[in-house]
Amino acid sequence: MSSAQTAPDSAETPLSIAVIGAGPRGAGVLERLAANLGTEWPTDRSLLLHFIDPFPAGPGRIWRFDQSPLLKLNSMAADVTMYTDETSVIDGPVRPGPSLIDWVDQVRAGTIELAPVDAALAAEIAVLTGSSFPTRRLQSLYLDWFFRTAVDDLADSVTVQVHPARAARVDDLPGGDQLVLLDDGSSIVAHLVLFSLGHNGSQPAPEHSALAGFADRNELVYLPPTFTADANLSAITPGEKVIVRGFGLAAVDLTVLLTEGRGGRFDRDDTGRLVYLPSGSEPRLFLGSRRGVPYRSKISSTLVGDRPVPRFFTTAAAARLENESESLDFTAQVWPLIAQESLWGYYRELFTGHPERVSLPWAEFADRFAAIDPRALPIAAGSHVSADARRSSHPLVDFGADAPDIELDITRFRALVAEAVPDPVDRLFLPEFDRPLHGLRFGSAEELQQALRQHIRADLDVRTLPEHSATLGLFVALLTSLFTLSDIIDSPKWSARSRVRDIHGWWLGYFSFIASGPPGHRLEELIALSEAGVVEFLGGDLWVTADETTGLFRAGSANVDRVVTAAALVDARLPDTSVSRSDNELLRALIASGGGLEHVVADGDYVGSTGRLLVRQQDTRVVDAGGGLHERRFAIGPYTNSPFVGAFSRPRTNAISFRENDKVARALLRALAALNAPARVDA
Repeated sequence: MSSAQTAPDSAETPLSIAVIGAGPRGAGVLERLAANLGTEWPTDRSLLLHFIDPFPAGPGRIWRFDQSPLLKLNSMAADVTMYTDETSVIDGPVRPGPSLIDWVDQVRAGTIELAPVDAALAAEIAVLTGSSFPTRRLQSLYLDWFFRTAVDDLADSVTVQVHPARAARVDDLPGGDQLVLLDDGSSIVAHLVLFSLGHNGSQPAPEHSALAGFADRNELVYLPPTFTADANLSAITPGEKVIVRGFGLAAVDLTVLLTEGRGGRFDRDDTGRLVYLPSGSEPRLFLGSRRGVPYRSKISSTLVGDRPVPRFFTTAAAARLENESESLDFTAQVWPLIAQESLWGYYRELFTGHPERVSLPWAEFADRFAAIDPRALPIAAGSHVSADARRSSHPLVDFGADAPDIELDITRFRALVAEAVPDPVDRLFLPEFDRPLHGLRFGSAEELQQALRQHIRADLDVRTLPEHSATLGLFVALLTSLFTLSDIIDSPKWSARSRVRDIHGWWLGYFSFIASGPPGHRLEELIALSEAGVVEFLGGDLWVTADETTGLFRAGSANVDRVVTAAALVDARLPDTSVSRSDNELLRALIASGGGLEHVVADGDYVGSTGRLLVRQQDTRVVDAGGGLHERRFAIGPYTNSPFVGAFSRPRTNAISFRENDKVARALLRALAALNAPARVDA
C-alpha cells in the first residue's frame, strides 16, 4: 500500500482475506490464523475470511471424499498430523491436536462424533492402528473435521465464508483492494489474497502433445502426466496391452485402479503367499522407468540403536556453508554431506542396534568412516560397478586434481564395509541403492521378471523385518537432512544450474524414491500381479517411441533385448510444475498479467526456470513481473519457490509445512494490522 492510500474504516468495515484454495494447506493456514489472533491481531476487531475452492474445504481436490475407496495414503496413520507440537520451532503459539490415529481413537471412543459413514469406512475405523495405511477417504474425513474445528476455534469477531467455486482471476482495484472473479459469475472484494492452490497440473509439454496427436491419428490411447484419481481410464479395455512409463506412486495407484479396481482380488494360498485372482476385465500392464524398479516401500521397523543425532550435515554445517561460500553448488558441496549423513544414519543403527550383524566395534567403524572424504561417498559403489555406472545416477562433479584421492577414498570405503559387514544384504552403497538395475543385462524377459520380483521381495524384507532397522536409520537421516536443507534453501548464493537441475530436479526425485514410496503391501501385490501375468516389468532406462509405420507405441529398456508394442501408453507420473503452463486458469492469468513471475534463474551462460511462482521467502509475498513485491498478495504451496514438504507431516518432526503455515498466517495478520493503522498523507 502506498503512503497516499487510505486505511479501511475500522469502525464500519471488517478487514478481509481471500484464501484461494481450501485444501490441507489453506486449512493449515486457517488453524495458524486462529492460533495467532490476539498476538498479531486484536480479537475484538472484525475479520472476514473467504475460502474459495470448488472442492470441499479441508480435503480439497487431492483428498476429496469422492474417489476410489481402494486408494490409500503412503503414510501410516501414526505419521500423519495437521497440528503443531512441542518440536515446532515457530513464532506463533503451539496448539497440539490429534494425529490421524489419535483422531480415529477419539472417534471410536465417542469423544469425536462423525456423521454416519458407509460400511467400508466403518470397518476401516474399527480396525485401524497406528501402523495401518489409511484410505484417502478416511483422511478426507479427518481433514474435514480439522477445517471445521479450526473455524470453531476462531474468535467471535471472525467470520468464515466458504465459496464452492473456482477463482478465475484476481485484479487490483483502485486503492489496493483485490477483486477475485469466480467461475460462477460472482466476485469477492478482499483486502488481501492468499494463493494456496496446492498441486496443479500443467498443459501438455511438446512431447506429450506430440504423443497425444499420434494417438488421435491412429485411434490409440494416450494419457499424459496427471493425478491418477482424476484420470479417465475407461478407454483402456480388458486384455489390452498398456505401456506404463513411471514406477512411482502414480503408477502404483494406476495399477490398483486397473486391477483390483476392475474386480480382481488378492488372496493367500496354503503357504501364505499372496496371489492375484483376475476378474478378466484387467488390461496387461508393462511397467518401466528410468530406474526400472518401484519406489522403495515404506518402512515398518523401529529403531533399536543409538538415538539419531545429525553428525555431518547439521544446522551449523549448513549455515557455515552458506556464510563462507561465494556461490553454493548442491551437487559439489551439499549432496556429499547429505550422503555422508545418510550412510552414517544407516550404519550407526546397524552397528549399535544389531551388533551381531557386524564384525567391528562401532567406535572403530565410526572413526574410519568419518576420515573418508564425503565427496567419495555418493559415487562409492560395490566393486562390481564400473566408474561410469557409479556416476550415472547424479550430475557429474569435476574433482580436478583431487580425483585420485577421491578414487582412493572410494576404495577405502568399500574395503571398510567389506571388512565390517559380513552379510552383503546389510551393505549399503548409494549408487546401487538408487539404480539397482544399472548396467545389468538379462538373457530374456522372463529372467528380468524373476530378478525384479526378487528385488522387490528383498526390498520388503529390509524395510519391514526388525533385524533390518538400519534402513530406518537411513530414512531418519535423510529426512533430517531435508529439514536442514530448508534452513538455507532460500539463500541467494545458489548457482542457477544447481537450483534448477539439483534442488528442483533430481534431488526431489531421489528423496521421494527412498522416503515417499508405497505401503509395503502394495509391493507384495505387485509381485502377485507379476506372477499372474497381469503386470510385466520392462526394466530401466526405459525408452518409448511413437512408430508411424505400425501406428503403435513401442517401448524397451537397457536391461533386456525386448521390444513391446501397444495401442495404449500412460505417462504415470505427476505433471511437472510450471506456473506459466499450469492447467489452473488463475495461475496462468497471474503470470500473463504480470502480477506474478515464474522463477527464472541465471548466471554465466546458464538460464533456467524452476517452473515455480516467485515469492519472497520471509513472508511469501508474490513478486510481480517487474521484480517488485505485491503488497496485497501472498502465495504458499508446492507451486511456489517457498519450501514445501507436504501439507501434513509426521508428528514431532518440526515439520516444514507447519513452520511455513505459521509464517504466512502471521504475515497476513501483520499486513492487515498495517492496513488498519491510521492513514499517512505525503507532505
